[in-house]
Amino acid sequence: MAPPAPLLLLLPLLAITAGAALSNPAATTTEAPPPVPTPWPEQFHAVMFTNLTESGGRLQLIDLYYDWPRGRNLNLIRSQLSGDPKYDVEWTNGTSYIFDSASCRTIKFAVGILPPDWLRGAVYLGRETTDGFDCHVWTKVDFIWYYEDVVTHRPVRWNFYTGMQQHVMSFNVGGVLEDSQWQAPAHCFNDHAAMATGADAVDTMSSLLWFARAPADAAAAV
Repeated sequence: MAPPAPLLLLLPLLAITAGAALSNPAATTTEAPPPVPTPWPEQFHAVMFTNLTESGGRLQLIDLYYDWPRGRNLNLIRSQLSGDPKYDVEWTNGTSYIFDSASCRTIKFAVGILPPDWLRGAVYLGRETTDGFDCHVWTKVDFIWYYEDVVTHRPVRWNFYTGMQQHVMSFNVGGVLEDSQWQAPAHCFNDHAAMATGADAVDTMSSLLWFARAPADAAAAV
């Protein structure tokens, strides 16, 4: 039996509509949203090769211990051809201790350590090959550029507007450091220990991370 006349009239229209959709896939699909940075694990140990030569500094090897549940972050910094490592111990209450065997500085910031989602709101810049890895790239407040491996979602490197470049050599989730290593030495608490606040400490690792977390207007003010 032949289909009713109204259906016969609809068949050409349906064929035209289907052909238009096939010739224009965008008409039937929506553009995928840009990827977002993977939040940091709550505890990890990373070894980073740091290049400060563009800003007049030296090369460094840094052991980063991040411990969000206990509100602390430690950078064990070994500068090139220097036998005395420097400790940068940061606490979530905004206090940081920068010390070696002979000296100490206590620094106070308006914010504590970076939360795991500190890159929330970063602007996606696309994909780029860096250090041999295919990476997603984001920037935040035009201060830091962050590279994340497309496959493993591990951080590969991050660059700061100051010219400092940090390359992640290893990244171990769950890596922790014994509590005794976090304690600032006695000479951090004597009357001669130097104290700096906010922008007075812009040469330290802590201040770089503070800018990465701080609002854009605060970063621009310094």
